[in-house]
Order: sequence, then structure tokens, then C-alpha cells
Amino acid sequence: MNVTATVGLGANLNDPAAQVEYALAELDRLPATRLVARSSLYASAPVGYVDQPDFINAVAQVETALAPRALLAALLDLEHRHGRERGFRNAPRTLDLDLLLYNGAHFHEAGLSLPHPRMHERAFVLLPLLEIAPDTTIPGRGRAVDWLAGCAGQNVTRLPPPTATVNA
Repeated sequence: MNVTATVGLGANLNDPAAQVEYALAELDRLPATRLVARSSLYASAPVGYVDQPDFINAVAQVETALAPRALLAALLDLEHRHGRERGFRNAPRTLDLDLLLYNGAHFHEAGLSLPHPRMHERAFVLLPLLEIAPDTTIPGRGRAVDWLAGCAGQNVTRLPPPTATVNA
């Protein structure tokens, strides 16, 4: 049975926009998984550890037959293939993939909490999420749009789509 899962993507090292774009394409190639929606790219200031470059973020929705743990393992493997190193909390990274939502799942166990426990506090998650799924409800929290006002001081900017270049 396929379910809809929502994934947050972010990067701030090694051409972060390209890292996020490549990861979006790779989500569509995960086993038993199909990319069904993706947001624009957004630039955001770092949270927590602020002495680092700005991030590029996006949100994607996938239909998947993978169970939550299997999907998380596939996302962590994808991070690893992009050179992700976990030096310290909120460190700069080549790729960060967060499992935000998995259908209406609401639970916490070692290594996996659904919905993502801080997604409702982060404009860099809420803005791209609301772009692709404006009616999203965060289990246990309510409508995603209702949480956006609490993120008013966060610096997040939607990036224009890349323009095609023509060689003359």
C-alpha cells in the first residue's frame, strides 16, 4: 500500500542548490517510491549554529510503499552518498533530508519522531510545504498555515526558478 510522505531537503555546502536538485531527482529513484510534488528552492539563514553559509531548502512529497523506518534509512543513505558528515548539531552540511510527515502518523520512538518535532517552528519547512500542499495538517499540531505566523522573524526567501541559457 502506498502512502504519502513529506521530506524536507536542505544544503549549504558544495553548490547547495545543485545538491538539493540532485536529491530531489534521487528521491524519485528510491525503491518503491515516486516523487509526486516538489517545492521551489528557498534560501534561509542558518538556525542554531549561525556561523555558516545560508541554506538552500525545499520540500518534496513522495508516494512510497516503504515503511517509515525503511524510508528514513533510504534518506540517510542518500545523505551519506552526498558526503554528509555529522560533526556537531546544526553543522554545515552537503545534504540534510528530514522525514517530516508520513501520512497521518504521530509517534515517537528512538531515532524517529513523526511528525518531525520541530517542523512547525521553521519557516524554511513551512513555506515550501505550504507551496505544494496548502491544506497540510501536522498531526498533533493542527494546520501548518496556522504555525507560519510564529516564524515571522525567520529570514526565508523563495528563489526564482533558474532561467534557461541560450548560447548565441
